[in-house]
Amino acid sequence: MRVKKNSGELITFDPKALKRSLTKSGAKKEEVEEVFTCVSNDLYDGIPTKDLYKIAFDYLKKYRNSYAARYSLKRALRDLGPEGYFFERWIGRVMQSFGYESLNSQIVQGNAVKHEIDIVAVKDNRLIFCECKFRNDEDAKISVTTPMYFLSRVKDVQENTYRFFGRELKLSKGFLVTNAYLTTDSINFANYYGVGLISWNYPENYNIKDLVDNAALYPITCLTTLTKEQEKKLLEKDCILVKDLIKNPSILNDLNISSDLINSVLEEANELMQVDKITEPFFE
Repeated sequence: MRVKKNSGELITFDPKALKRSLTKSGAKKEEVEEVFTCVSNDLYDGIPTKDLYKIAFDYLKKYRNSYAARYSLKRALRDLGPEGYFFERWIGRVMQSFGYESLNSQIVQGNAVKHEIDIVAVKDNRLIFCECKFRNDEDAKISVTTPMYFLSRVKDVQENTYRFFGRELKLSKGFLVTNAYLTTDSINFANYYGVGLISWNYPENYNIKDLVDNAALYPITCLTTLTKEQEKKLLEKDCILVKDLIKNPSILNDLNISSDLINSVLEEANELMQVDKITEPFFE
């Protein structure tokens, strides 16, 4: 059995990978087995990955909206596009959730030129600069030229002192953050030169997928009970995380939706937050 990626490449279907992704949805063991069996029965040789995802999504949604929401995280991150502005906002909110103070789109003076930094974050005496690379293609990879370029920017600013949040600090580390994948060369280059990396599946235990699932840092675009237009309106009101909605549920009144739908949205949102929080440091 083979599946077809967006690029047209045919790869061998991995049933273990499907079962792992279903388990990550939060579904119970017996529910995972039932969904896995149903999905397997609907597969055919050469099925596009987007069709495979849609089949699994629909089966999970029959059990709970929150299962489908967790399963759709990768798609939800792409929905923070198309330009990536809201992805940068989301990463800033993720860092705040781990105790950092953060600002988006800051101009700093390097030794040679000025630089626009996507995210500036401070925790204690630690100053972090983040470069965000957003991709719409679910199979996109960040090549080695990107960390090379980012390293040159880091070198231009690392000796200078900057004032943020009332503190005079030098750069502690630069992080390249992406919702895409990383090539082996990009990982090797960044690790050799000390550039931090956070991608969809790298590093182990601290990749975007694990950080979000383990700390319930779901973007509002995860919710399956809202339309894309309704999600966009919430994003424009700075409701970036699902937990923002729980803290301020009255914002749903601005969408002019029924009370029944509001209740469904809040039920899904609260279910998404029912995870064990991690305590390990982030961006260290």
